[in-house]
Amino acid sequence: MSVEIVRPSLILASSSPRRLELLAQIGIKPDLVLPANIDETPKKAELPKEYSVRIAIKKAEFTFKNNPDPKFIILACDTVCAVGRRILPKAESDEDVKKCLQLLSGKRHKVYSSICVIRDGKRYIKTAISTLKFKRLTVEEINFYVKSGEGLGKAGGCAIQGLGATFITFMSGSFSNIVGLPLYETANLLKSSIFNTK
Repeated sequence: MSVEIVRPSLILASSSPRRLELLAQIGIKPDLVLPANIDETPKKAELPKEYSVRIAIKKAEFTFKNNPDPKFIILACDTVCAVGRRILPKAESDEDVKKCLQLLSGKRHKVYSSICVIRDGKRYIKTAISTLKFKRLTVEEINFYVKSGEGLGKAGGCAIQGLGATFITFMSGSFSNIVGLPLYETANLLKSSIFNTK
């Protein structure tokens, strides 16, 4: 006799269409999407990894406290682009995109994505780290990219899954992490939360 595994209902604590698309790649469709309204301001001297972990936990806990059913699994993620210890902002204007690209030009940088899953009040946390290097960008390339509008709303002002891919001379680590949700780590955290009954 086979035993059917019933998946608990899942809430994604993000309104990012990229994260929904990435989850769909591995056959997961959240039952609810409830973005977490939290303060994402970095603390003074906060390191990029520490920041991404803290924000992912805050998003998950906010949604856990405000979700309609405590039996739901909560999935939250925070993606950070950083040059050394410097955390780049999520670009909200053309000027933000321009400044980020000027900083990234010709340099290696890292992308950190921390995932936090909460089930029955228990937290499961994992961070993926990828490394990229951009070519040295010309003024014309930066201006063209800014005008495309692609970098708006993106951590570090650039999207690897679009025109930004033409800037990359080196990449190591998870591609899905750079897009905004590391699928290997996410799948394993969700499995842990579903099958860990201790």
